[in-house]
Amino acid sequence: MQSPVDPLSDVLASLNVRAGSLSGLEAWGSWALRFGVHEHIKIGAVLDGSCWLGADGAELVRLRTGDCFLLAARESFTVSGDLDTPYRSAEELYRTSDSRIVRIGETHGTTDQERTLILGGSVGFLDATVALLLDGLPPVVAIRAGTPPAKAIQPLLGVFLDEVSAIRMGTSVMSGRLTEILFIQALRAVVAGASEQDGTTLPGWLGALGDPRIGGALLLMHQQAGCPWTVATLGAQVGMSRASFAARFKELVGLPPLVYLQRWRILAAGRELRDSERTVVSVATEWGYSSESAFSTAFKRVTGISPTRYRSTPLSTSTARPDGWPATPFRVPAAVDERAGSSDA
Repeated sequence: MQSPVDPLSDVLASLNVRAGSLSGLEAWGSWALRFGVHEHIKIGAVLDGSCWLGADGAELVRLRTGDCFLLAARESFTVSGDLDTPYRSAEELYRTSDSRIVRIGETHGTTDQERTLILGGSVGFLDATVALLLDGLPPVVAIRAGTPPAKAIQPLLGVFLDEVSAIRMGTSVMSGRLTEILFIQALRAVVAGASEQDGTTLPGWLGALGDPRIGGALLLMHQQAGCPWTVATLGAQVGMSRASFAARFKELVGLPPLVYLQRWRILAAGRELRDSERTVVSVATEWGYSSESAFSTAFKRVTGISPTRYRSTPLSTSTARPDGWPATPFRVPAAVDERAGSSDA
């Protein structure tokens, strides 16, 4: 029996997640580190002590024992034990360390200096066009120790520390899996609103998942992506008029409903092409296209290349522009926004 599809799982399966190795930071006394600009999401947890975490241009967040965090901003960021100590280069410290747990500060044989222990990893995406769906993430997400997502992670923190403390068989694979789990729990916290600090709705696609009606429509679009949906039928399924649904969907997701649906169909079809030996025409039919030529036209409009070339292009080779959008800007004629069926939206 096929498992039910939910949009978050569907997108995560298509993100081609590349999780980096876990590492640790053990700090004593007064300390402050600055990390350079990064191209991936940072994820981690505070196992002991406390610290300040902040991305450039974003408000500093205080983290304490048991808190987890997600750092989505692609800016330089800081981690510190206090707000008065000058920052030093984290890259220099990590480069000269011969341990997966980097240590900073001295205990001086006393017990009155707070010890802070942080574990973290990184998550990158080989397909930049799909990673756009996560653009609504706040720069810094704090998952507080007492919240349900953090409680789900707590039993794993000991395993995290064990993997970082010693090198053993399968360590790289285990580290990657643990990082992915922490990442998914962080996304769950964002969608559930557990990490919201100002009571506002999270912008973007992730915020739309938390909206009862638009989230319901996204669920339908992912579960039944090959159906001949129209804006009106999607709206009716979630109890909204065509006009109200179209406006609300675009407000939250950032794209008109059928533009989003077409883009998702193409991205999902691309995954199918890469992961199987099926013919282009069979994949086109599954995803609601009446002919191989119509599918190829739509596919090239979204990705900038043909299905055949997409299948043979290594995942590490980006076909996207530097800002993450497909090489060819996404364009759909106005008439297509009325229907997304086998008429080949």
